[in-house]
Order: sequence, then structure tokens, then C-alpha cells
Amino acid sequence: QVQLVESGGGSVQAGGSLRLSCIASGLTFSRYGIGWFRQNPGKELECVAAISWSVRLNEGRTYYADSVKGRFTISRDNARNTVTLEMNSLKPEDTAVYYCAAHFSASQAMTLMDPRSANYWGQGTQVTVSS
Repeated sequence: QVQLVESGGGSVQAGGSLRLSCIASGLTFSRYGIGWFRQNPGKELECVAAISWSVRLNEGRTYYADSVKGRFTISRDNARNTVTLEMNSLKPEDTAVYYCAAHFSASQAMTLMDPRSANYWGQGTQVTVSS
């Protein structure tokens, strides 16, 4: 059974930092691209960062939404089946539920950042940024 489990969400003040983790099980992790998406009630899912699949230990092409470039960093550790999203200089508009999603053999932004192409989803973790 495939599982994606997010952790690391919480409440911070504007300008603060959080680190989200997505730990996967039940799949060949290196063969999956991983995207981080966020959603607020009544709004569409938005991909904020994604990293392509890679058989090499901690590599993969990375992609970012313009709204988070320079503030968020995505990385993967295939040995630990983990993708991490480092979020710095957080803003109130970053408040959302954050989800990680796995896309089999995905390496291009067009696929990784499209929620319709994801094969598996985590349950989400809440991030709240206060002004």
C-alpha cells in the first residue's frame, strides 16, 4: 500500500520559516517525481514546488511557482524516501494546507506541477502564517 505522509506544518509569524517533510512508503521512491501543492478553501490546488524523479541519491530537476521562488527550496533524499520543502520568509498568503503528491516517472514541470497527473497524495499539513 502506497502512503505519503506530510509533517512539519504549524503556525509562524510572517518572516519565519518552516520545513515540511513528505515520507513515502510502498513505492520505488526514486522513480517518482514529487510535487508540493497547497490549497485554501474555495481555491484551486496550486503547485509551489516540484522535483523530478532521479535514480541518483539526492538529485532531480526542481521547479518553483513564481510566488515562492527564492523563498522555498525543495530537495529529495532517496535513501530516506523523503522530500523536504524548506520555506523561508513566509508571508500570510502562504497560509494553506500543503500536500505532497507523487507522479510516476515524471521529470517535466508540465507534468509535475499538474495535480491531475499525480498518482498518489498525502493527507496534507496545515501551514498558518500570521502578520
